[in-house]
Amino acid sequence: MARTTAAPAAAGVVLVQEAWVSAEVRGEELDSLATWSSEDGRVWLFATGKSSHRLSLFDGDSGAVLRTVGERGDRPGAFNRPNGVSVFGDLLFVVERDNRRVQVLSLPGFEPIGAFGQDQLRSPYGIWLNEVAPGELDAYVTDSFMYGARFDQLPADQELDQRVRRYRLDVGDDRLDARYLGAFGATSGAGKLHMVESIAGDAAHDRLLIAEEDRNRPSNLREYNLAGRFAGRSLPEGTFDGEAEGVVLWTCGVDSGYWIAVDQQAPRTHFHVFERAGLVPVGSFHGASVARTDGIALHAAATARFPAGAFYAVHDDLAVAAFDLGDLVQALQLDPACLH
Repeated sequence: MARTTAAPAAAGVVLVQEAWVSAEVRGEELDSLATWSSEDGRVWLFATGKSSHRLSLFDGDSGAVLRTVGERGDRPGAFNRPNGVSVFGDLLFVVERDNRRVQVLSLPGFEPIGAFGQDQLRSPYGIWLNEVAPGELDAYVTDSFMYGARFDQLPADQELDQRVRRYRLDVGDDRLDARYLGAFGATSGAGKLHMVESIAGDAAHDRLLIAEEDRNRPSNLREYNLAGRFAGRSLPEGTFDGEAEGVVLWTCGVDSGYWIAVDQQAPRTHFHVFERAGLVPVGSFHGASVARTDGIALHAAATARFPAGAFYAVHDDLAVAAFDLGDLVQALQLDPACLH
């Protein structure tokens, strides 16, 4: 039987005012977010554009639109339906659904250094990276392939063991070697992953949280371990009134901190916060305007505008928004040690 924790109260979703909401960038269909810090202290905020087949680059302190990167295609440096995005060091990882690959580029110049997954991925979406040794990463990539003329038919249960694929990467400034380690996903019971996109992990607690996004079922985050076994637990039933979308880990020390999970809604997205170790609900918040959020990103380091760090969220596929982490700590009475 699946284990659950107590559901958070329906009331008590507090307002936290956005520090800013960027100008709208129409035609992009923004989805996932990641940040990178330059040597001079600037923070770049990357957003994937599913419809424009490129990346939008924002200033992490002001929200100003800086530039776009890429175009539609399958050559190195081009993209086809980019979705998930992640940063490790000075490397940018971009998941391309329709090129069926994960492309890796070097920052700050966006030079392509390689790609992986072309031989296994069928419809990839999200990615989480875990450093297992210096220069070695495990990459977990969700693969939400579907069947039918409109790609709206779920695979048979026996194929759900391919919902997450894992790769061992040997990476450097100008090299990428990848080895496929196999796929996983429960084919029966409460751990089944019917439709998947967002994924995030916590190596200290041997935990992956994976979003179940089948609209014909209650949406939730399933807990797996890093070896790919269902842990027997999901987040509290009834947590998500909309769809479970982005999820990020806010680390505070070796094993403390918080998870923040998107409850995609309109007219306002709700963000649910859980204690890191036990997944105990500690509060929920919404912004004054942010709605229909897909991707989120957390930048816990100090910046010129955000000395306590920032939390970023996509707004309605059209813009990005920033919240001051100091405001979140105050509004939800979180551990102030997370700000240091």
